[in-house]
Amino acid sequence: MFLGFTLEAKDESMPLEKISFIDSLESLKIVNEFLAPYGLSVFKIVIILALYLFIYFIRKVLFDVIESYISKIKSLNKYAKDILRSIRKLLEVMFIVINIELTLYVYNDFSTLNNYGIYFNMLYAFLITFIVYTTVNTIANIKLKEISVDDKKIKNEVINVSIKLINVLIWIIGALVVLHLAGVKLTAVVSGLGIGALAVALASKDSLANFFGTLSILFTDVFSQGDWIEVDGNQGTVVEIGLRVTKLRTFDNALIAIPNAVLANKDVKNWNKRSLGRRIKMHVGVKYDSKREDLQKAISEIYNMLDKHPGIATVNTKYSYEQSNRKTRAIVSIDDEEGIKKTLLVYLDEFGSSSINILIYCFSKSVKWQEWLEVKQDVMFKIMEILEKNSLEFAFPSLSVYHENGLDLPSTK
Repeated sequence: MFLGFTLEAKDESMPLEKISFIDSLESLKIVNEFLAPYGLSVFKIVIILALYLFIYFIRKVLFDVIESYISKIKSLNKYAKDILRSIRKLLEVMFIVINIELTLYVYNDFSTLNNYGIYFNMLYAFLITFIVYTTVNTIANIKLKEISVDDKKIKNEVINVSIKLINVLIWIIGALVVLHLAGVKLTAVVSGLGIGALAVALASKDSLANFFGTLSILFTDVFSQGDWIEVDGNQGTVVEIGLRVTKLRTFDNALIAIPNAVLANKDVKNWNKRSLGRRIKMHVGVKYDSKREDLQKAISEIYNMLDKHPGIATVNTKYSYEQSNRKTRAIVSIDDEEGIKKTLLVYLDEFGSSSINILIYCFSKSVKWQEWLEVKQDVMFKIMEILEKNSLEFAFPSLSVYHENGLDLPSTK
């Protein structure tokens, strides 16, 4: 039997080998005649199947070869597995396209596909560009994870913006290659870029202003991703510094996009530029009938309580910071540059309209909001305890009316 046809000897005098060979040829002719209207033959089908098996084998082996090759490159050694994982599907698509092109090549009697070859080349250029783009972004994401939070030598925002610029450059080069393969004359395109660039620059001056605003933000180091900032009446956490806008997540969970050109020319208050010390400021008012000795004693005890409080920063609080060459060291203190506050003040401040006011001015060691609230609450409870111990009462707005006997009030008629 050959290809579903039973071979039987018609002439007993002929050898069996000759009968089988002749019948096999006859069977092939029958199959080829059946496939001929479709432009196929047994030989073509065998070649096509062989190509599919060969490319399938190459696809399986290629990943190991690429991984071993990448592993030999020191700069890419630790990225090999992640790179292969990210481009695996793209390479599989590439092999599928190669399979389709070779199948059409065999189907077309082993001649070049003049009509479709250009489209295949453009598709290959697009896939290669996509592979380069994916590889670059995979390496960038790994690099971002490797940069520790405390490492300020390279800002994450600089890497993000650089990667976006590189991505734009990759796609521009890829588009030029695709246009070249499509038969477009790149000399005409490049020569037109000068006039086109001028027209685009005039039409998109706001976009250019935002781009230069991005560079200003990155190089002035006013704020970074994750910082709590306040600008132009808006405040929130910086989510992303992009090429055009900076995104803020407000505390009521809204998202605000501020153009970088606007942001670079506005006053920005950065609450995260504090290393040690978040301010606690309050006025404690006591009644006017309080005794002077009690007030003096209470003020002294409040100061001592704050000076010994584990959550309050004082002159004895030690804080270590990186020693580096600072340009501003000659004109400002290192504490001001680093954002370190240790001021502690407790004084009788003023005679108010309805109370004698004690000023309490200090800084918590922690700059985190919840921890600051906990320290502030504990301080307030301790102040209440000190006032009670010294027979002092909190004052509140009040109005006293005195009537003097014998005073003749003018009558009105």
